[in-house]
Amino acid sequence: QGRMFGLPLGPLTNYDLKLEDGQVHRHAGLDIATLHTPGHTPGSACFHVPAARLLLSGDTLFAGSVGRTDLWGGSSRALTDSLRRLAVLDEVTEIVPGHGPSTTLKAELERNPFLQGM
Repeated sequence: QGRMFGLPLGPLTNYDLKLEDGQVHRHAGLDIATLHTPGHTPGSACFHVPAARLLLSGDTLFAGSVGRTDLWGGSSRALTDSLRRLAVLDEVTEIVPGHGPSTTLKAELERNPFLQGM
């Protein structure tokens, strides 16, 4: 996808940790759950830290918006399904997106047009 924007491609890196939906990893004394949230890209994921009432949403969910679905592999339908998964989290959950300001799930359920009716 970087080629579409004229970006040079570097060497690919192999990682030892494969993240799968529902996996929980313990780090710094906290359980961190991987939530597969395709839509922006096929491999999009969010990281939920229930004890801290925190969701690292990457490019899935932003304050007032969501990640683009018009690039390679994007899917509005998959993103809507992913948002439904996030909408059931505790409303006081703080959302830290990949871009822009933090927000809360409650605020997004009330104001984000992509979460209306969920």
